[in-house]
Amino acid sequence: QVQLVESGGGLVQAGASLRLSCAASGRPFNNYAMGWFRQAPGKERTFVARISRSGGTLVYAASVKGRFTISRDNAKNTVYLQMNSLKPEDTAVYYCAADEMGTNNYNYWGQGTQVTVSS
Repeated sequence: QVQLVESGGGLVQAGASLRLSCAASGRPFNNYAMGWFRQAPGKERTFVARISRSGGTLVYAASVKGRFTISRDNAKNTVYLQMNSLKPEDTAVYYCAADEMGTNNYNYWGQGTQVTVSS
């Protein structure tokens, strides 16, 4: 198993930046593709970004492409989400998740970190 702990959320104004971190423990981190998801109040959880095991393949939701950057440091067992030019509609609980088989099925989830963007 792998345990995931997110951090870095907070309250910011529109246009600001935040960097979320997700620290993993348990099995070797580079066994997992990693993803970020978010869930806004009253809405379903949606995909934000994904990074392959090596970090060589990145995928983004259309709504964040060009503003958010996913990255990973396998030596630190950590995945990051750099969020720039934040908008009020980015307000959500952000979750990181681990995909062990590389099939876009996420086996493990963190507890989430709140991001609130004021207008």
